[in-house]
Formats: sequence, structure tokens, C-alpha cells
Amino acid sequence: MAKSKYETNVKPKLFLIEMWARDGLTDEQIANNLGISEASFYNYRNEHIEFLDSLKKGKEVSDYEVENALFKKALGYTVTVKKAFKVKEVIVKDGTRKERERIEYADDEIHIPADTGAQIFWLKNRRPDKWRDKQEVETKINNGILEELTEYMKNVK
Repeated sequence: MAKSKYETNVKPKLFLIEMWARDGLTDEQIANNLGISEASFYNYRNEHIEFLDSLKKGKEVSDYEVENALFKKALGYTVTVKKAFKVKEVIVKDGTRKERERIEYADDEIHIPADTGAQIFWLKNRRPDKWRDKQEVETKINNGILEELTEYMKNVK
């Protein structure tokens, strides 16, 4: 009996599929790399748990990395970088002046400020009850007071 396309083109590449997902490839790109149609890709994903698990595992790692980067960007952070600078050395020996330059390196701390765009994105998604653009406000008005107010407004004119 001939093996299915899943058995020949997909199952042997489950680890590779996980790596492609981790690298950020789209489902369409992964299907293309496997030599299968998108329809087959989604069928296999629904029918073969090991295929779905490879995709999820790969995407999960990248998602966590992006979440952490967004969080870090939202708060701001300090990074240490190596900076190169020239040092000029002047030597006077027996009335002769000699100059030589060399490159030295030193650590420099650079502060990356918090990014308000990242903060807004984070809050709208993590706390939509408080930060969504359109807030739903529930109001309760006593009908008796509303009627009195309406009558009063008519008489004010």
C-alpha cells in the first residue's frame, strides 16, 4: 500500500516544521516548503495531532520572545554597549616627539526610554476593560427624576 503524502512529505519533517514556525514562517510558507497545498496543510493540522503540536510548539517560542520584547520596550531599559574611541599617545624622547594612536574600548550604558505606543498596545490588549478606545458606560436613571428634569427643561424656555 502506498504511503500518504502526509507520511512522505510532512511526518518526517516535524522537527523542521517546528523550526520554521519558530522562525516566523506563515502557514502558507510552511505548506509551500512541504510541497503541499494550503488546504492539505489545514487538513493535516486538523487530522494529525503531532503536526499541530509541532506548529504550536514552534510558534509558542516566538510568541513569548515577542511578548517579552514588547514588555521590555513598553517599560524602557538600559543596555551596555562597547564603544570604540581613539587614544593618542605623545612620547617625547631625546627631543623627538612621536605620536601614535590606538583604539580602546569601554562600556557605555545607554538608556532606551519607554515606548508609549508599546504601552498603549499592551494595555489595550491586556486590560481592554479599562483601556479600549470605546468604553461602555452603564447608566441608571430613575425614571421619576428623568420626567421631572424633562418638565423642568420645557418650562425653562
